[in-house]
Amino acid sequence: MVRNQRQQAILKLISEREIDTQEGLCAALAEYGVSVTQATISRDIKDLHLVKIAGTEKKYRYGVEQVELSGLNPKMRNLFRECVVGIRAVNNLILVKTLSGNASTAGMVVDQLKLKEVMGTVAGDDTLLIVCANDKDAETLSHQLNVIREIL
Repeated sequence: MVRNQRQQAILKLISEREIDTQEGLCAALAEYGVSVTQATISRDIKDLHLVKIAGTEKKYRYGVEQVELSGLNPKMRNLFRECVVGIRAVNNLILVKTLSGNASTAGMVVDQLKLKEVMGTVAGDDTLLIVCANDKDAETLSHQLNVIREIL
C-alpha cells in the first residue's frame, strides 16, 4: 500500500475507533492486511498532523487537528461539500476537481478558510489550483481539505 492510501486508511480508522497508541494503530492497520513499522506510523502521524484528543472510551485518542470553520456560513460549507469531487496534491500544488462551473465556489471557500499553507488559488471551470510554498505543505493541506470535505 502506498503512503497516500495508508494515510487515508489511518484517517478512516481514527474516525471509526478510539486508537491511543502507535502500536494500536499498527495493529488496526494489520487487520486490513497492511504491515507497517512503528517508525512509519510515527512519520504518518507527523505528516497528518494527528494530535491526542479526549476520548469517550479511552482517556486520549488520535484525532485530526481541527481547522477553524467558524468563518464559513452553512451555505458555503454545503456548497464545498457538494461541488468538490476530488482533491489531490501534486508537488507543491493541490488540484481540486469540482462539478462543472464550481471551481470558483470551491476557491472562495478555501480563501475564506485563511489556511496558512495557501499561497494563492486559481479557479477554472471545474478545477481549482491551490499553490503552496512546498510539497509538504501541499500534502498536509490536501489531507486537511479532504477531512474538511468529510466533516462539512
